[in-house]
Amino acid sequence: MKQRRMCRTEILLTGLLIGAILLCILEIADRCGRTPCRSAKVETAGHSLQAPELPPRIALTFDDGPHPVNTEKLLDGLRERGVHATFFLIGQSCETYPEVVEAICRDGHVIGNHTYSHLRLTEWNAESYVEELQKTNEIIASITGDDPCYMRPPCGYMNRKVESAMDLIPVLWTVDPLDWDTKNADNIVNRVLRDARDGQIILMHDVYASSVEAALRIVDALTERGYEFVTVDEILHME
Repeated sequence: MKQRRMCRTEILLTGLLIGAILLCILEIADRCGRTPCRSAKVETAGHSLQAPELPPRIALTFDDGPHPVNTEKLLDGLRERGVHATFFLIGQSCETYPEVVEAICRDGHVIGNHTYSHLRLTEWNAESYVEELQKTNEIIASITGDDPCYMRPPCGYMNRKVESAMDLIPVLWTVDPLDWDTKNADNIVNRVLRDARDGQIILMHDVYASSVEAALRIVDALTERGYEFVTVDEILHME
């Protein structure tokens, strides 16, 4: 009798162990079957809910500033709209208008390096080019207290020699409305709205009044379309 009771006990314990193992296997399989994604269905109490998608994001960037009038007007408009942008500044202009650089920094915008004199890189002037970047970084840091992390090469020209010499991340663009070539704000707005897509970087210049007017209209129009305006660091880190 004692031996039979032990067998029954062993059988019961074995069954419980097998059941526990099966439950663990089912839980692991369920976890492995879940795939995270930008928009996912959530099962709750027999109902299927669609998680909201993240809004499309886009970055406004401005080259060649700061400008004592147009940049200030742009900052006022961006502040009213709660929008942050990225400014690639020229060292000479930073020296002349440090108060505008301070305002850009104070409003929470990202500041990048655009060389000291808007120097266009060639195969012969790499050393001078690096010196201009270094000088501009020092000027911006003396005003804001922070060294820029990003740079935009004038005209988009860049090479590995310069990249290896500077601890700066080059940032180009994906939407160019050629605002420097026209004073027609309508044309600038139309070009950007036509080409705007999620994750893109818009190139503009805050030294032109028409560009500032167009930029604020672009913000309003794309905000209505559901876009979120972010700085370049957020675009570069998008998955």
